[in-house]
Amino acid sequence: MSRIAQRFAETRASGRAALVPYVTAGDPAPEVTVALMHDLVAAGADLLELGVPFSDPMADGPVIQLACERALAHGTSLRDVLGMVRTFREADQDTPVVLMGYLNPVERMGIEAFAEAAGAAGVDGVLLVDLPPEESAELSGVFERVGIEPIFLVAPTTSDARLQHVAAAARGFIYYVSLKGVTGSQSLDTAELGARLSTIRALTELPLGVGFGIRDAATAARVAKVADAVVVGSAIVRLVEQFPDAPDAFRSAAAALVREMRTAMDGARMARAPEPA
Repeated sequence: MSRIAQRFAETRASGRAALVPYVTAGDPAPEVTVALMHDLVAAGADLLELGVPFSDPMADGPVIQLACERALAHGTSLRDVLGMVRTFREADQDTPVVLMGYLNPVERMGIEAFAEAAGAAGVDGVLLVDLPPEESAELSGVFERVGIEPIFLVAPTTSDARLQHVAAAARGFIYYVSLKGVTGSQSLDTAELGARLSTIRALTELPLGVGFGIRDAATAARVAKVADAVVVGSAIVRLVEQFPDAPDAFRSAAAALVREMRTAMDGARMARAPEPA
């Protein structure tokens, strides 16, 4: 069983949604990332989503775009990101790590070379925003050989026919983009969200993670009532701007936010659990 499958089996067995914080590797500085990853796990993260800095992060709003700019200004490369995962694995062999990014850096490194290096580093899943599932068979086959699970996005506008295609291609979990827009935009309707997730669940047994629009603990708790995982990115990354020259303060603030979300989510899940006989 993969680390991702194992972790979702654990969260489902305990009747709670997984919490998946996103951070951009190399932001606010490369030497902060691994320590931050450990902080987030200690605060209650179940999986980690590590953003690979890219010069044109088209699916991301201004908060993560700026994070990518800061990371690239420090020279953070794809190989550096894999090195961070490898260092993280020296102390944590259990927490799944998913890389989120874009196809260009992977193609520049070489798909085979990337897959081998990522698998050896301890990467569990890869979400490439601009890789359509219809064109993913070759790359997914390479990933499968090294034990990496391809993860795909679906949106409120995704047709049922395309949902079936995504469900067939995806492994690990499916990432549902809850809003029409970029990361960090607008607010979401959890009743509408729940109905949409029910439609997707009819097509797949994979866990469903929900991201985009998770602004605070209250929103995370509402989403936890209907989703298998809550993915939070911009709310954490935005904290860098509050502590531009104080990485330790940023780490503490990020951990505190994740801890607050974890507590709120657990309360929400307990509220829907059946009463003991």
